[in-house]
Amino acid sequence: MKVLFVAGFGPIVRDMAPSRELYKNTLAIPFKQEKDGYLHTEALDGIKSFALWPLSQAAQSCFGKDSWPDGIPVPQAWLEFDVDDVEKATAELESQGYRMLVKARKEPWGQTVSRLLGPEGLLLGITFTPSMRETK
Repeated sequence: MKVLFVAGFGPIVRDMAPSRELYKNTLAIPFKQEKDGYLHTEALDGIKSFALWPLSQAAQSCFGKDSWPDGIPVPQAWLEFDVDDVEKATAELESQGYRMLVKARKEPWGQTVSRLLGPEGLLLGITFTPSMRETK
């Protein structure tokens, strides 16, 4: 597996109001807001995307429902690594005993993603994100 870059990072938010106050208003991060309230920016140096991801949306992405299941630790943040081959990376992670929550699913915005919980409680994404790849 070869990680090419960090595709994104951010907290997983249970209550959007205080997070929006800190990151958007106090720190003046120039977020774009989607219709569903998802706040993200691709305008911070050092990372492709920084976003406040509501826990309900993370649960929907992983489990197809708005609530995080009991018995699985609730993640505090998300981190995505873009790789050459998501399917191969997923197989490699599974062969080493990691439990995948999502396997090589194509998202509506074109990203292919596999997700797992890291040992420290981060929701990790192994991704292929065409919109973040440099075109030559």
